[in-house]
Amino acid sequence: MKNDIKYLALIAFIFIVSNIKAQNSVDNILSEIAKNNKSLIANQQYWEAKKLQYKTGLTLYNPSVEYEFLKGTPIGAGNQTDFLVLQSFDFPTTYIKKKQVADLQIVQVDFQLTAYRQDILLKAKQYCIDFIYFNKKQAELKKRLQNAEKLYNDYQKKLDKGDASSLDVNKAKLQLLNLQNDFRLNTSQINQLNQKLTELNGGTTITFTDTVYSLIPSIPDFQTLESTIEANDPVLKSFQQQKEIRLKQVQLSKALTLPKMESGYRSQAILGQKYQGVHFGITIPMWENKNTVKLQKAEVLFSKLQVEQHKNQHYHEIQQLYEKYQNLKTTLEEYQQLITILNNTELLDKALKLGEISSIQYFMEISYFYNSYDKYLQLEKEYHQVIAELYKYQL
Repeated sequence: MKNDIKYLALIAFIFIVSNIKAQNSVDNILSEIAKNNKSLIANQQYWEAKKLQYKTGLTLYNPSVEYEFLKGTPIGAGNQTDFLVLQSFDFPTTYIKKKQVADLQIVQVDFQLTAYRQDILLKAKQYCIDFIYFNKKQAELKKRLQNAEKLYNDYQKKLDKGDASSLDVNKAKLQLLNLQNDFRLNTSQINQLNQKLTELNGGTTITFTDTVYSLIPSIPDFQTLESTIEANDPVLKSFQQQKEIRLKQVQLSKALTLPKMESGYRSQAILGQKYQGVHFGITIPMWENKNTVKLQKAEVLFSKLQVEQHKNQHYHEIQQLYEKYQNLKTTLEEYQQLITILNNTELLDKALKLGEISSIQYFMEISYFYNSYDKYLQLEKEYHQVIAELYKYQL
């Protein structure tokens, strides 16, 4: 009894260590892709440039300097010189509003960067899950090929001795050919995934041989999970930030409709006399910014509707994913129990060898098990992929 407990404890320990290793392996790959992905680097550079753009135009206009020399005629009329230094500026509160808009735009950049990064890393994680699936399938196909080759060789020897028919040999050969084709196709899928991960990693080759999925997080009820996802959704935050930006832009537009001003120094010399003093001017706001405030208010309404539309769409997307997760979890558990019962290939081999079952029965039973196990592997992959989508916000 104690030995059994120790054996079970050892199996559990190995399983946990394998899962932790797989988790670390996937995390390491995602970390490398986050550093090396060309699209992420380009996107980062683009938004850094946008930040600089948002910081421009917040200061006063450039000052202007004017100088005029007017030669008088006839000669006795004298000459005239004018000198003007001028500084134009918007109504003072405009600069405060411009700075507030720019600050909000810069904050929004971080949400957009996060959303883009999560899209890239989710794609990479899905590829890793695909990789684990095909690696597991490759290991299974190797075992099947070894068994099929042995069976075909045994039937060939029996045929030579007259203990088997050509029909039995042909069945064994057909199974071997099918498995060889499956193995080649699976190898091709692995090579293609290598190329996809290498592309995501900026051209640097990634080696990924894991056959164990990452640890599954403790998944809460739908309402709790949905609230957590929404609270961390960078796309929603970006839309909400855009709404705040447009609200501030309404205030900015109102400030821009206020009079612009200019002030400076002016000097004039004529006929030996010199005049100097201050210059002050003001624009009369009449036509230049007509309908600007109305436009900004319309865009605020659009932003509010955009936020609500995204919330509604995202809620139902999460709901569909969660329902898919629950269905896959139930189906996977059922398949796990079925695979345990059906996994009797050694008994089938023994029964065939002793003549307890015919070759037809053997191939039917082994095909039934293979198909069931392949379906199980497919369900297992889809199960982990839907969980990855649900936890995209953590990437």
